[in-house]
Amino acid sequence: MKVDTITTDPPIKIGIIGGGQLGKMMTHEAKKLGFHVTILDHTQNCPAGQVADEQIVAEWKDADAIKKLASKVDVVTCDVEHVNVDVLKELEHKGYIVRPSGHVLEIIQDKLKQKEVLSKAGIPVPKYKKVNCVDEDVKEFGYPVVQKACKGGYDGRGVFIIKSKNDIKNSIQAESMVEEYIDFEKELAVMVAINPDDEIKCFPVVEMVFNPRANICDMVIAPARIKDELHEKAKQIGVECVKALGGIGVFGIEMFLTKDDEILVNEIAPRPHNSGHYTIECCVTSQFEQHIRAITNLPLGSTELLTPGVMMNLLGEEGHKGPVVLTGVKEALIIPGLSLHFYGKKITKPFRKMGHITVTDKNIEKAIEKAKKAKSLLRVRSKQK
Repeated sequence: MKVDTITTDPPIKIGIIGGGQLGKMMTHEAKKLGFHVTILDHTQNCPAGQVADEQIVAEWKDADAIKKLASKVDVVTCDVEHVNVDVLKELEHKGYIVRPSGHVLEIIQDKLKQKEVLSKAGIPVPKYKKVNCVDEDVKEFGYPVVQKACKGGYDGRGVFIIKSKNDIKNSIQAESMVEEYIDFEKELAVMVAINPDDEIKCFPVVEMVFNPRANICDMVIAPARIKDELHEKAKQIGVECVKALGGIGVFGIEMFLTKDDEILVNEIAPRPHNSGHYTIECCVTSQFEQHIRAITNLPLGSTELLTPGVMMNLLGEEGHKGPVVLTGVKEALIIPGLSLHFYGKKITKPFRKMGHITVTDKNIEKAIEKAKKAKSLLRVRSKQK
């Protein structure tokens, strides 16, 4: 599939498995290009379903629903990697277009397999090992050591830090790997896009700050406050990751910057990523438009940073579960340079990603200050409280 012209009758049709905030923002960009979007998600009127042309209400791994989606569209993509890769590979074998491919998603789904592919390609990663016996395996690494479930983890779930022998009794009881604990200087990320013509473009390198209680990204600072040579090194490693995977689309590469200025790849997301939300306000082309361009084999857009900026997630507050109310909106929107994105999820839960803000400012430190002020004002709570 290569788009040389755009028609409205019939329109180019895109199918997205997963209807959360990423799917919603992808749909916004697809609609700007005149494309037709069908969402597959188990929640009726999910965030992406609120703006798409059509929604198939079914689980992400429902084989019949995925086949139905593929029959309706020109290209299938996803806003979540926890999908039925066997069905996607079957569809590809029959000639359907899936980007990124089922093979790539299969690698990403398994954190151990992901590390093995990267290691084989010579990409720097932390020392790791498949767990056979937690008690024995952690001895090779010493304490602390990071245990990760091979499959199913996201937003901090499926990760457990073993700080001492006493923690082993609470270790993950599933197929897992152990990984050396990196005493990093910063956590970095870079979004990399590639289309079927092998055109590759990198967005600016950013730094991520995580919520220590939930291990969820809390703040993204663009650009990262690191030396110029480290920006270039991180981008090059990001490109090598995407090439090693053989993927098509936008990929989020999370990295550790050590105190010795070494860069190690942590994990990869085969889709737009939380660390790239800032691109909507800060770059010529957003990560979401770039993903739509990549999967339809359009030329990739400019990734130039127009202004520094800070993104902060709006998480559901602890102790609150149910219908949503966002407070502090009027006070926050007074802050110069602030953009609010509220995803339209009907139910809030503790630490659930409910929205985000981006604050732009020519002075990155001032942007951080304003973003923190806005975050203190905006509260995601349930109506019952």
